[in-house]
Amino acid sequence: MKLDPTAFVADPKLIEALSRRAIELSCGADSILFRQGDAAAGLYILHQGEVTLTMATPAGEAVLSTEAAPNSLLGLPGLIGKASYTLTATARSGAKLGFVTRDDFTSLMESDPLMGLMVLQVLAAEVRAARQAILQR
Repeated sequence: MKLDPTAFVADPKLIEALSRRAIELSCGADSILFRQGDAAAGLYILHQGEVTLTMATPAGEAVLSTEAAPNSLLGLPGLIGKASYTLTATARSGAKLGFVTRDDFTSLMESDPLMGLMVLQVLAAEVRAARQAILQR
C-alpha cells in the first residue's frame, strides 16, 4: 500500500516555528530515524533528501511504504498521542533534517495555539491519505 507523500507536509509557518527549536541533523549514511513500536521521543522535519516510511505487521510482512516529501513532519501521531511510532522512518545518505524534542514541541504548542491548528491539519491529511490508500487496495 502507498500513501500520498504530501500527507505529511506542513505549512511553511509551522516548519519555520519548529525549525527554530530543532536540532539540525545531516545523514552521512542511510540511518533509521525511528522504528515502528519505539516510544515517540520527538518529531523529525525533512528539509532535504529522501526518507522512506514503512509499516509492517507483527510477523514482519510489509504493509505500507512511501517516500516523504520535503517539509514533512515525521513521527507526529506518536508524539501527539504520547504513544509509540506507528511507522519506521529511514533517512537516505545526504538527507537534512531537524529533530524537535517532545518538550520543545509541547512548549511551542502551548505558547502558540495557531501552530496547534496547523499540526491538526497535518494529522487530518495523514488520516485522509491512509483512508484513501485503504480504498485503493
